[in-house]
Amino acid sequence: VVMQAERLDGSVLLAGCDKSLPGMLMAAARLDLSSVFLYAGSIAPGWVKLSDGTEKDITIIDSFEAVGAVRAGRMSEADAKRIECAFAPGEGACGGMYTANTMASVAEALGMALPGSTSPAAADRRRDYFAHKSGEAVVNLLKLGITTRDILTKHAFENAIAVAMALGGSTNVVLHLLAIAHEAEVDLTLDDFNRIG
Repeated sequence: VVMQAERLDGSVLLAGCDKSLPGMLMAAARLDLSSVFLYAGSIAPGWVKLSDGTEKDITIIDSFEAVGAVRAGRMSEADAKRIECAFAPGEGACGGMYTANTMASVAEALGMALPGSTSPAAADRRRDYFAHKSGEAVVNLLKLGITTRDILTKHAFENAIAVAMALGGSTNVVLHLLAIAHEAEVDLTLDDFNRIG
């Protein structure tokens, strides 16, 4: 709505969580403007010292596993609480190959994000470099008359499916890629996932 109301010619789409990433890509496909996607980045690992003296880096995955370990009697509630309080030390999307990181990788595979731009963590200063380069890329796309639907081809979606499968990414990628393809007017079906996967 904002992009149409403001009569924008192009956009750098900045998103950082599992709903906003596919939502931005759907909007870009629907509006068919010159657009580049920029992922806000994943959270860095946390660090914890457990009651037995063990020290380790942890992610949200460790917090999920801690719940099961407590229920199975393999971990104390105190250690689970330590993990819960330490797994998210700063900004960024969930630190696992869940929907946000899967869709960020897929955005790059689709050709909507600059190569390598989805890898650095949220607090990594390379984000500044990729933000600047994404702005330059949008200006270049505008000069060349390249819009989102020129990028989001059937081949691009097939590439994205292959990347998602290779990464063992979130199963939500199926829903989101079908929705993005629909907005881009690309014929993509579950059969394509079965064929490629």
